[in-house]
Amino acid sequence: MCLIVFAWQVVPGVPVIAVANRDEFYDRPAAPAASWPDHPHVIAGRDLQGGGSWMGVSLTGANGPRFAALTNIRAPGERRLDAPSRGALVADFLKADLDAAAYVAKLAAEPDLYNGYNLVLGDRDTLYWYSNRGGGDPRNGRPLEPGRIYGISNGLLDASWPKVLRTKAQFASLLCQGAPEDAYFEMLADTTRAPDLRLPETGVPIEVERMLSPVCIESPGYGTRTSTVVKLYRDAEPELHERIVQPQAEAVA
Repeated sequence: MCLIVFAWQVVPGVPVIAVANRDEFYDRPAAPAASWPDHPHVIAGRDLQGGGSWMGVSLTGANGPRFAALTNIRAPGERRLDAPSRGALVADFLKADLDAAAYVAKLAAEPDLYNGYNLVLGDRDTLYWYSNRGGGDPRNGRPLEPGRIYGISNGLLDASWPKVLRTKAQFASLLCQGAPEDAYFEMLADTTRAPDLRLPETGVPIEVERMLSPVCIESPGYGTRTSTVVKLYRDAEPELHERIVQPQAEAVA
């Protein structure tokens, strides 16, 4: 997925509220979010090519229900074709019973195994962000500070990309209003492109930076595939709601 914005211990009784868009090639097969037949306690979408997931919840865990979400780091010059699918990072955490701290420590021991990624994972009491491209960021691999709204696209946590700043501000406003779920999906459907002066420089041509700059991406062959809203409650089972985004065949990059 390429955009996730989440509130950590901001709303009483709902430790995690997360909204996200998954961007992917249209021809990469995936199953919609559902309980996995081979792991019924996992509720997530499933990448049918790599077998993993980009975002999901588990109904059980060492400390109760848990949550995990992934974005890729956009660094075309560093991408290895032989690296394993990053979706396994979400799937393995949700399937197993290892707590977030232990899971992050395991990943940190092999930072170069996967291509670049951001991983948000935890339960109702602790939430971590980890990136294998985090460098010297003191937050990397540590619990996130509660009472805040965070955002990630294909850079590091809270990088000042236009889509991250825009969505964090709108998300905060919707939380304050107690907005209905439809309002979050409407926010995730925003196809407004960022001005060239505000585009990040990630190693792709300017035309591609423009195409990738909206919250909801539309282009031939690649774009936003799903939008998701997740709530991890203090005293109830988690909720995951997903909407499939129809490809825009006539969209122009």
